[in-house]
Amino acid sequence: MSGHNKWSSIKHKKAALDAKRGKVFTRYIREITVAARAGGEDPDANPRLRSAITAAKGVNMPKDNIERAIARGAGGDDGVNIDEVRYEGYGQGGVAILVDCMTDNRNRTVSDVRSAFTKGGGSMGESGCVAWMFHQKGQFIFDAEETSEDDIMEIAMEAGAEDIQDNPDAGCIEVTTEPAAFASVQDAFESAGLKSQVAEIAWIPENTITIEGEAAEKLLGLIERLEELDDVQNVYANYDISDEDISQIEG
Repeated sequence: MSGHNKWSSIKHKKAALDAKRGKVFTRYIREITVAARAGGEDPDANPRLRSAITAAKGVNMPKDNIERAIARGAGGDDGVNIDEVRYEGYGQGGVAILVDCMTDNRNRTVSDVRSAFTKGGGSMGESGCVAWMFHQKGQFIFDAEETSEDDIMEIAMEAGAEDIQDNPDAGCIEVTTEPAAFASVQDAFESAGLKSQVAEIAWIPENTITIEGEAAEKLLGLIERLEELDDVQNVYANYDISDEDISQIEG
């Protein structure tokens, strides 16, 4: 789940992921395997693979699992044909939603995604209907209580980051990069001993829509339905929900 109120969304998502760790491991194994197959087994030369490994480590995936997934991908044909597909649609309040999937059965996946949109009160759209509202960026999100903006800024700008934003309301600091600069910025942070809560190449919305009250609760429910599907890897949406609303929903 990726929305504008990032730190609250991250904490909300991490709690859900912890409760479904086995499914989460499966998703990261799939992503690592496909990334290694597409771009090679060297994380230093394959930003997508490096991002996937970082994310897997963030949910405490064992090193052996990661290494097996890399070897499987780098080994080429393992008898399983996995396609990457994207579906698009709308949630409550006209929020744009991108759903990235990996599947060995497109018919099953599109049926599952369409059903989740319908049951969650959203609507599935045609290809390209909302993708233009997003752009691909590398992003790092730090807990503002653990890392200072000054430390982050000095390292990030020197390494080629694009932008740094302090979000005191959400308690986080976000660094964005062009995808090509993701690996070098990550190297710089790691060398300086700065640990981010999130390090990924993601689809970031150009603008956001503020959602409140019952609509916010229904929107998060729709996104959760989509994320629970076995073939779904990531869900991106251009919403902004307040900390207060998220706290009430979680409570």
